[in-house]
Amino acid sequence: MSLVELKVASDHKAVSGGAMDRVVERKRIDRRILIGAAAAGVLLLIIIFWLFAPRANSQSVNPNRLAISQVQKGVFEDFLPLRSRVAPLLTVYLDAVEGGQVEQLAVEDGATVTKGQLLAVLSNADLQLSTLARQTEVEQQLNNMRSQELALQQTRSANRRDLNQAETDLSKAQRLYNLQRPLADKGFVAAKMFNDTKDDLAYQKKRLAILQRSIAEDEQLQASQLGQLRASTASLNQSLSIARGSLSQLQLRAPVSGQLSGFSIQLGQSLQQGERLGQIDSAGKSKLEADVDEFYLGRVAVGQTAAIEVEGKTYGLKVSKVYPQVRNGQFRIDLVFDGPEPPSIQRGQTISTKLTLGDSSRAVLIPNGAFFNDTGGNWVFVVDSSGNGATRRPVQLGRRNNDFIEVLSGLKPGERVVTSTYSGLVDKDHLSFDTGE
Repeated sequence: MSLVELKVASDHKAVSGGAMDRVVERKRIDRRILIGAAAAGVLLLIIIFWLFAPRANSQSVNPNRLAISQVQKGVFEDFLPLRSRVAPLLTVYLDAVEGGQVEQLAVEDGATVTKGQLLAVLSNADLQLSTLARQTEVEQQLNNMRSQELALQQTRSANRRDLNQAETDLSKAQRLYNLQRPLADKGFVAAKMFNDTKDDLAYQKKRLAILQRSIAEDEQLQASQLGQLRASTASLNQSLSIARGSLSQLQLRAPVSGQLSGFSIQLGQSLQQGERLGQIDSAGKSKLEADVDEFYLGRVAVGQTAAIEVEGKTYGLKVSKVYPQVRNGQFRIDLVFDGPEPPSIQRGQTISTKLTLGDSSRAVLIPNGAFFNDTGGNWVFVVDSSGNGATRRPVQLGRRNNDFIEVLSGLKPGERVVTSTYSGLVDKDHLSFDTGE
């Protein structure tokens, strides 16, 4: 076996790890690429912010808190539901026309009375004495006036007698003149006698003419005086009737037939003039009173029909009176029964009433909601086709009832509309639905 000797040159030194370490050359990214990438990232952020950031006229809402209804076609019943109160058809209030002390009570509160029935009797000594004194004074004035009227009638009668006498004397003087004239022409009657007859005829004519003028003037004056006397007599008679009527007011009588209520006076009680004593409600006849929203003021008129349902039966009514005064956003109407009344209704009872405003017709409808009070029916939020939001849209709405509103333009069947309140949203143009998940 032979050995081989390996020799290493002395001029090469061994280096630890020299075969493993190598110099690697680093490659740098182009600056233009970096600038382009940064610009693209910023643009992407801007686009994302623009898409998802809330707009100034937009608001994010939870759709679960909104009432969303669908536009549909159907039959619109033009009616208005009301809550009506039962009231007497006629109410007459009882007031003390004259004050006094209660001496007698003829009926009790709640009784059914007839027109003219005695309710109570009052006493008032001062009123009785003053009325008697006034009655005496009026009767004296009437007697004086009757005496003056009698004197005028007597004067008229005397004037007529004088006129009759003057006409008779003139007739005699005329006949004597006619008799003596032909005789005087022939000399059978003395000239003095004929002249006296002639003068007497002229005197009688003048006398009659003067008397006629005087009587005519007297007649005119007497007619005026008699007219004034008769007018004064009528006025005094009326005063006398009022004086007597004041005494009759101490007897309280029912002005109409009906049910007496609020009549709580007691024996011996002193009542002041004009004091309210009670009221009489028409018996067996009632009406309904209802408050209506001022929105319908121009659509409710006298003669419109309504209906109520009591104990399974329907009863018809008509609007009898519309009170145009608006208070607290409402006005009042009265409805009377157009036919028999329900026998079981009571005064003060509240009944659901259906007031018909117009004929039923087919139309595009949306459910009635609180949004109408916020927009006045001029616009609504319409849900987008994606269902992720709603956009404000102008519409034209027409009639409405308790359930639906008639759509005239701006909406189509199948679209969905936000019908809940728009409180806090009236200045927004777009709603974004955010479920919060």
